[in-house]
Amino acid sequence: PPPEGTQVHKVPSFGLGRTARLLSFAFLAPKVIRSHRCDVAVGFGRMVRQDVLRSGGGSHKVFLQKIEQGGKFTGRVWHRVSVYHRSVLAVERRQYQPSNFRKILAVSRQVRHEIMATYQVPEERISVIYNGVDHERFHPRNRTLARQKIRSQWRIPTDAPVVLFVGSGFRRKGLDRLLKAWASPRLADVYLLVVGEDAQQNRYASWAQREANGKVLFAGLQEDVENYYSAADLLALPALQEAFGNVVLEALASGLPVLVSRSVGAAEVVKEELEHGILDFPDDPLEIETKVLSLLSPAFWPRISEQARRLAEGYSWKSHFNALQNHLLEVAEQSRCG
Repeated sequence: PPPEGTQVHKVPSFGLGRTARLLSFAFLAPKVIRSHRCDVAVGFGRMVRQDVLRSGGGSHKVFLQKIEQGGKFTGRVWHRVSVYHRSVLAVERRQYQPSNFRKILAVSRQVRHEIMATYQVPEERISVIYNGVDHERFHPRNRTLARQKIRSQWRIPTDAPVVLFVGSGFRRKGLDRLLKAWASPRLADVYLLVVGEDAQQNRYASWAQREANGKVLFAGLQEDVENYYSAADLLALPALQEAFGNVVLEALASGLPVLVSRSVGAAEVVKEELEHGILDFPDDPLEIETKVLSLLSPAFWPRISEQARRLAEGYSWKSHFNALQNHLLEVAEQSRCG
């Protein structure tokens, strides 16, 4: 059942399949909303018209451009001929037309720049609200109990350095980039623990078994992901495309430094010595290898671990929703004033 105070209104869908559902919702949902005379309509990228457009995943057009880089030819062709992707792009073009929104809320400055460059939206019509993190669920104190439990479960030695990868859709999240680095003898004693799933997971696992000497482990989806942060020493997310990346804040809150590409929106919040973990050339295995070893250095790690937790404490869900509420009230006032 929906939360108390929430009403659910079903939008009819004409036809079968995800494209039919997408287009039905995109064009009919705004009509349903208008019939209920709401003060503010908030959309998440799947309606052609709304008052506030929350862009949490970035532009689909830019997403396709980034994911096609270095991808297979068949994949690029599919993106160009797919009725579904063409439909998403058509909806996206409509929703960014000046008359179809009052305010855009972007999840990062990177997303704001993408929207401005792709759809010529003026900067003053886009505000950035970063996501928050649960500071209690993700906390360094969890290392005391969870670290040994997870390492025992996956047969990882207590004193072995562990790099954590969290995400599904491995190629987009940058796992291929990491695996190329793990072929190096200098990372022979470093474990890479992968939490998430992918349609090609068997192929990834076969490579790891063949090339990484048992040091790359695939844990699948895990509900207690906070315990996996506690078992690790570093989070790696060298993604091709990631509008924000909540896992970055989760790792920081857990006291972990992070290794991220500049294509990750959350890289914008990484400050102080933690900036050492931002990759300038994420396709270069040597840079990944060198930075992994540097961030795991016993002389460096305790200091940046403290910096990580302190940095994450500045990003709470309470501050996120306060900012969101202020923007919604502002737009509601604009609507009342015409």
